[in-house]
Amino acid sequence: MSNSKVFNKIKYKKGNYEKELLLTLYKNLLKPRMIEEKMLVLLRQGKISKWFSGIGQEAISVGVTMALNSNEYILPMHRNLGVFTTRNIPLYRLFAQWQGKASGFTKGRDRSFHFGTQQYNIVGMISHLGPQLGVADGIALASKLKNNKEVTAVFTGEGGTSEGDFHEALNVASVWQLPVLFCVENNGYGLSTPTKEQYNCKNIADKGVGYGMESHIIDGNNILKIYKKVSKIAMSIRENPRPVLIEFKTFRMRGHEEASGTKYVPEDLLETWGKRDPVVNFETFLREEGLLNENIETKIKSDFINEINEHLEVSFNESEITPIETIELDDVYKSFDNQTTKKSTNTQELRFIDAISEGLKQSMETHNNLVLMGQDIADYGGVFKVTDGFVKQFGKDRVRNTPICESAIIETGMGLSIAGMKAVVEMQFADFASSGFNPIVNYLAKSFYRWGQKADVVIRMPCGGGIAAGPFHSQTNEAWFTKTPGLKVVYPAFPADAKGLLANAINDPNPVLFFEHKGLYRTIREDVPTSYYTTPFGKASILKSGNDVTVISYGAAVHWALETLTNNPEIDADVIDLRTLKPLDVATIYASVKKTGKAIILQEDSLFGGVASDISALIMEHCFEYLDAPVKRVASMETPIPFAKQLETQYLPKTKFEKALKALLSY
Repeated sequence: MSNSKVFNKIKYKKGNYEKELLLTLYKNLLKPRMIEEKMLVLLRQGKISKWFSGIGQEAISVGVTMALNSNEYILPMHRNLGVFTTRNIPLYRLFAQWQGKASGFTKGRDRSFHFGTQQYNIVGMISHLGPQLGVADGIALASKLKNNKEVTAVFTGEGGTSEGDFHEALNVASVWQLPVLFCVENNGYGLSTPTKEQYNCKNIADKGVGYGMESHIIDGNNILKIYKKVSKIAMSIRENPRPVLIEFKTFRMRGHEEASGTKYVPEDLLETWGKRDPVVNFETFLREEGLLNENIETKIKSDFINEINEHLEVSFNESEITPIETIELDDVYKSFDNQTTKKSTNTQELRFIDAISEGLKQSMETHNNLVLMGQDIADYGGVFKVTDGFVKQFGKDRVRNTPICESAIIETGMGLSIAGMKAVVEMQFADFASSGFNPIVNYLAKSFYRWGQKADVVIRMPCGGGIAAGPFHSQTNEAWFTKTPGLKVVYPAFPADAKGLLANAINDPNPVLFFEHKGLYRTIREDVPTSYYTTPFGKASILKSGNDVTVISYGAAVHWALETLTNNPEIDADVIDLRTLKPLDVATIYASVKKTGKAIILQEDSLFGGVASDISALIMEHCFEYLDAPVKRVASMETPIPFAKQLETQYLPKTKFEKALKALLSY
């Protein structure tokens, strides 16, 4: 059934519903409608900046929310005001949110329904729509692992089902049999694009077959059908965890947002759906059943008007936010006790890869709420064998093979964090993070700043060249992420650092990109403390002390620099291994440069826009009067990384470093 062929006249069956429940359904339907009508007036008066109307769709939000328990998470969209009001969020907080006031949920940092609240178990959307579907998977996975017997409901529109996140999230939920209720509000249009231009099947619910998933079509304007059907499905999911896809047939009676209007919608379609108004029809039904009369209706509406006006006055009287730079900066990351934990005196010689594996294993032993996810990481042990043997020790619930779906798995990690767990996600190769770029930079990175929700997720990034793996398996793409506030970026060069920094990354409640150079995995070894320990972020390591020049590097390039200096013992250099790129230890850099007067930065990434460029700029801004020469940057060629060994050797900066270093010294 497409939205061009709408459901017939709404028919309600009273059944065995008590009067109190029916009146509660009515009140919960009416309240968001009356708030919206008030908001449209305020929009015309210029007192709010934007509005996404859910008029005509209230029955879905209210019915689903009432069918769920209050402790079960709901992930709504921008037309689901009824979710928020049915969960009884104080109206003044919603009004403050829409006005950008401090008592809202995002401290003026985001608008509309782009927020969540743990107090009410609601996780709001971001404008990219799709990522919340995978986040729901993570929340549901946590529920399943804890055996909580809870349902997670997530909303999207028919337009959102065109996104890859929809496929990935449904596929993961089906493969893992997660208790997720995927609620698709099919309201006819994605902005102005009709459903016939969004998908080419009869119903979105038909897609459930492809995922081996139960699916249903429900009249999205019939509150009783929604409440009854969703209640039954939710009860069944709690006892038999599995995903269910529900397509709610409804219609958007106003524009995508008010400025866009509805001129693209045929008048007869608006008229037809107007007759199926979920509030007006249910109101009429209750009158016919003798459950609602003029006095009761007047009292209910009068109470809502008073509540709305009182809460509006509170929000309007609240002062505008005063920008304070330190507050803004302090809220980008959740605070974290970034301290070194004591290392044991007992050591064993480990390769770089073994140190990472041991650090990961000891973290799994330390945190029983830590879940590992990635392609082939379970029985196979990962393509680099970092997690070899982990399944035997920790089981498949905590060491999880994933489908090939970087985006959904990163989102699942975010959902685990929302539900109070920790996640480590392995990108099989750092290059593949491009397929999960959106949730990394727009969801994980911004959640704490936007609404105070930590993203307790570590993304392991096997990276780097030198092993003839070609353009798609060799990038060192740290600069993609150092640009993004809210992310931490770690890039160790030695086994002991790798173990301690990884443990610290897992402890840190903020999202961490943990880069592991594949070329170091089995070529670098050293004595590593056997016990569990952490190494703090933001503290560089001084590997050599000298007076002539400061050499700054990280990752495999550190070893290239050390090799060059070994071959040139006459060069008296400070060598700084950054270890972490965000946060960056600028104090150590500045102190060294002020001592030596010359600085050279070696990175494996190509030059333009790389980390070396920012470090160079920082030195020029803060140490200019101490410099005896321009800051020198050495990096790979401005090409993708090639496959053939001789081309890769030419591409990488290793052979160029010595010449550049000597030229700087002779300046």
